[in-house]
Amino acid sequence: MNQPVISGYAPTPPAARMENHGAHMVKIAMAGGQDVFARTGSMIAYEGFVQYEPNPPAVRQLASQWLTGEGAPLMKCSGDGVLYLADYGADVVCLNLADEALSVNGTNLLAFDAHLQWGVERVKGLAKFAGQGLFNVGISGTGWVALTSRGTPVVVDCGRGEDETYVDPDALVAWSSGLKVKNKRTMKASALIGRGSGEAYQIAFSGQGFVVVQPSEDSADRLRVRG
Repeated sequence: MNQPVISGYAPTPPAARMENHGAHMVKIAMAGGQDVFARTGSMIAYEGFVQYEPNPPAVRQLASQWLTGEGAPLMKCSGDGVLYLADYGADVVCLNLADEALSVNGTNLLAFDAHLQWGVERVKGLAKFAGQGLFNVGISGTGWVALTSRGTPVVVDCGRGEDETYVDPDALVAWSSGLKVKNKRTMKASALIGRGSGEAYQIAFSGQGFVVVQPSEDSADRLRVRG
């Protein structure tokens, strides 16, 4: 057996609470009293002693809100060790919130620290888009969040807010909650006779903050696979 080749894939000691191991996996340093909520079925490996509680009481309280389609089925992970999560080979992005808030598409939420405040929230300023509901998962506080993206995402810093940033609603993963959000329609008369560009709707962001965008305009495939 070629040991040098194997060692090239060996895990490294955790350097942060959550961090990437490659582009498609998140590694979480678990410790007593530092639980994690994770997408149900996303565990691919772990070291040490880690337990999984499906549909814990804190999540059941929000079960009715899952009817919006934006709530994510979650399990509570607790214990000591190292936990590895993934979601069908999707890219993973780890964010460290410092008394900040994030609005996330429920299908892109992989894991987050259990002590963070969270819930399904109505997205203000948006009319209903095709393929994009009116609800997201809002997460706030100080702690770690892991998101998934279909392909390498781009994180757009909206800067000081002089210019607006426009995103296709089906490619949108998450945004920092301090941004102002509104919809924009660019539909022309030609679209009514089948000559549209396919870019009739965008979401506009302004203010200070960032937007995470994936290189795909359909985030529903993995959700359909999971049922």
